[in-house]
Amino acid sequence: MENILKIENIEKYYGNKSNLTKAINNISFDVDKGEFVAIMGASGSGKTTLLNCISTLDKVTSGHIYVGGNDITKLKGNNLNKFRREELGFIFQDFNLLDTLTAYENIALALSIQNENVKTIDEKVKKVAEDLNIEDVLKKYPYQMSGGQKQRVSSARAIITNPKLILADEPTGALDSKSAKMLLERFNYLNEWLKATILMVTHDAFTASYASRVIFIKDGRIFNNLNRGLDTRKEFFDKIIDVVTMLGGDLNDAL
Repeated sequence: MENILKIENIEKYYGNKSNLTKAINNISFDVDKGEFVAIMGASGSGKTTLLNCISTLDKVTSGHIYVGGNDITKLKGNNLNKFRREELGFIFQDFNLLDTLTAYENIALALSIQNENVKTIDEKVKKVAEDLNIEDVLKKYPYQMSGGQKQRVSSARAIITNPKLILADEPTGALDSKSAKMLLERFNYLNEWLKATILMVTHDAFTASYASRVIFIKDGRIFNNLNRGLDTRKEFFDKIIDVVTMLGGDLNDAL
């Protein structure tokens, strides 16, 4: 199996010697091509800091992060911009769509930046819109869409460049339960049929149960690693809840 993401002994400290906070404390793990991995942990556990380091929005204090075999902790300037533009796809909780552009234009923007020709852009936008069932909103502006539609447009924008790794930060956090379930089913489609590699941060056990593996973080360290295997989603959900209980978390925050 091809390795897409390799986290090697990374640490992230904030503050100084007299007031040092270890947001990430010697974390290591791998993600293979085609995996759908969820990162779970309570607020302040380090999961968002971890995602920020992988996305290069933040820098590690020590250790290495490899994406597709390349050490991204060493990237700078144009090489860093190129990596973000071509190798990563981002799906944010608050969608981050441009209000002055239609859904079609928001999705096409990533390809336009890469100087793709108009015909290729049109073909790719229509294909990804079909995959995510948003063909009927392509001409609409963000204010004309539901939260679920906006999140699927955001997802389409993230995957249209066929990135090595898709990073999702609490993607269902701003959605109602029906829209959240629809989005997660689309994630499964992207993962199973389009072989997209997804790393998703969430505090929600229902959301995490759609993944093939869940990594639990507590106090900046890996607490547990749970593989779904042949479990049904319901069986996997129950196992996730068991680990959340061991973590000492409030179940109301996990459901």
